[in-house]
Amino acid sequence: MLASAQPAMAQSGTNSPYSQFGLGQLSDQSSGFNRGMDGVAIGFHDHNQVNYLNPASYSSLDSLSFIFDVGLSGQITNFKENGVKKNAKNADFEYIVAGFRVLRHLGLSFGFLPYTNVGYSYTSSTKLGDADATTSTDTYNGTGGFHQVYLGLGWSPFKGFAVGVNGGYLYGNYSRTLVNSFSNSYVNSISKIATADVESYKLNFGAQYTARLTKKDELTLGVTYELGHKLGGNPELSVISSNASTGVADTVVYNGNGAKLQLEMPTTIGAGLMYNHDNKLKIAADYTLQKWGKVEEPGYISDNGVISYAMMSGQYKDRHKVTLGAEYCPGEYNRHFINRVRYRVGVSYATPYYYINGQNGPKEMSASLGFGIPIMNSWNNRSILNISGQWVRRSATNFITENTFRINIGLTFNERWFAKWKVQ
Repeated sequence: MLASAQPAMAQSGTNSPYSQFGLGQLSDQSSGFNRGMDGVAIGFHDHNQVNYLNPASYSSLDSLSFIFDVGLSGQITNFKENGVKKNAKNADFEYIVAGFRVLRHLGLSFGFLPYTNVGYSYTSSTKLGDADATTSTDTYNGTGGFHQVYLGLGWSPFKGFAVGVNGGYLYGNYSRTLVNSFSNSYVNSISKIATADVESYKLNFGAQYTARLTKKDELTLGVTYELGHKLGGNPELSVISSNASTGVADTVVYNGNGAKLQLEMPTTIGAGLMYNHDNKLKIAADYTLQKWGKVEEPGYISDNGVISYAMMSGQYKDRHKVTLGAEYCPGEYNRHFINRVRYRVGVSYATPYYYINGQNGPKEMSASLGFGIPIMNSWNNRSILNISGQWVRRSATNFITENTFRINIGLTFNERWFAKWKVQ
């Protein structure tokens, strides 16, 4: 598969051949401070960070501040298959979010986030063994992905308990192309182009309960629920048969022949715990279940020479992910710079959500290390520069192994814009 891979600088957020499956490669969706802990978030709430992975956390935002957070990343990925190695580089704009308190117990957030990424380009060649020594070459290309803009609210009806909701607009498209060509110019090449264009909604809910254990210790339980539903997208498949010698090309477009074809996103359930000691040490664990096993997808079917493009089941499986993370800050309001730095670490493991030729797709293991560096000057001493390094390994039996090293940079701008409001 990697014999003629084309590692280039990509803007889709990925160069992974695995992004040709499902809706693409699932984006991290965590912000700068989460990424230093490998994305742990469900039980987290902080007064100066926007945690959009659990909208209930918005109720904890500082009442006098407007928080603006923007992030980008750069990565290097090594691909390995059957002793062949290739490298690829990526740089991508990751997210932009904001949050503030609108009432005493009500916080608001809005922003732009990635959902999935599609980006790959590689070829695979085989000798057919005929008299002409014909070579068959499969060329794979894919671009696109889905993004979301959201608006969320977090409300605390009583001390220690909060609920929240994010409502989003999900949009984007992808194009996936497979070209089967031959060195013998008299043999027709076959091109298959699968496309979809999505405009839909996205809803997720969250709740958090914080129990005070001692004067310095507390424990927060967080839960999240994301609604699974049909996305539409008008997926279709174009099959083009062309002959290099004659220049003749025939195109057939498959779009379900009257049957409704559409993409689908899964129901997602999450739970997390965070232990907080004196607002200095925070240790957290998350578990997330994505119900992909019930999701269908459009697929190319050839049955006794009869070709169709129809909805297929059994292509996906439920995805489980476990994440552990911790943050330590000696003194958030300490006068010394070094004592205000936030030190972060995290690890995670996730099972695949799709099958490849009847076999499990790649499992994913990752680890991260990060820092929250305070910005201290005459006009602002509340903002934070979040920097983290992350290693991600994706591997599946008899398929490509990916090792990615990623640098994430996020700037959390925190200013006392609402001081005149005196919100309590």
